[in-house]
Amino acid sequence: MAHEYKEDASRPMPAVALPSGETVPAFGLGTWMMGQDSHARKHEVAALKLGLDLGMTLIDTAEMYGDGGAERVVAEAIAGRRDDVFLVSKVLPQNATRRGTVFACEQSLKRLKTERLDLYLLHWRQSVPLRETLEAFEALKQAGKIRHWGVSNFDVDDMDELLALSGGDAVATNQVMYNLKRRGIEYVVLPHSVHRRIPIMAYSPLDQAGSLLRSHELRAVAERHGATPAQIALAWTIRHKDVFAIPKAAREAHVKENHGALNVRLTADDLAELDHAFPPPKKKRPLEST
Repeated sequence: MAHEYKEDASRPMPAVALPSGETVPAFGLGTWMMGQDSHARKHEVAALKLGLDLGMTLIDTAEMYGDGGAERVVAEAIAGRRDDVFLVSKVLPQNATRRGTVFACEQSLKRLKTERLDLYLLHWRQSVPLRETLEAFEALKQAGKIRHWGVSNFDVDDMDELLALSGGDAVATNQVMYNLKRRGIEYVVLPHSVHRRIPIMAYSPLDQAGSLLRSHELRAVAERHGATPAQIALAWTIRHKDVFAIPKAAREAHVKENHGALNVRLTADDLAELDHAFPPPKKKRPLEST
């Protein structure tokens, strides 16, 4: 039986439709670099719990994050409310053989203290044939251990190769880096995904070095809205109905700030100003990743 996530938020949460027709929150919780410091654990757990309370019920994690530590943090945060969460994890490419993927998934399930993942992604490509990973995903679906599967860091050529495989059209999402400073996917990857009805999951929507949030132009737009630069950047990322974002916030204050992006309504003038400051791509660029 399929398990639907439940949303419990006081503010309206936009949603993105998966190819199956199921909808998930357009705004979720990332966990990169969580689970690495025992002193930070209580803050990380509290941040995730608050995010769930606010309706950010999509949680993204991976076996790689903190060498499984992030999954353990997530397990603590979702204890007693698993059915409220749309839970995502990822398999490392070196583990992505048919047997290796199944084993990796089972280990993730143990760390997460759950019987199923709502979405399981191939973290990025290496040498294992896609067909082999796909066979493992299908076996996991048949066993009820995952509900959907997808990929991460796939360029158009990778997606075309995947979609040409038998069963490849069941891919639920492509998780890629996307933010105001890194708009390369808008030239080919995003239009290709929209045409195929495969939503984009945007990681690092606030970029990583922090320079984005120090942008003069971004701050000017934020001041007009009585918002923070982070809220403007996040509102910009999820402006597209086929894009959902998973910003990481390891403190409750950051979760509250990120959630405030839902109150921002960017105008045509705002978008034009941001396009001038952060121009969209005029040619294909290599896919960016962490």
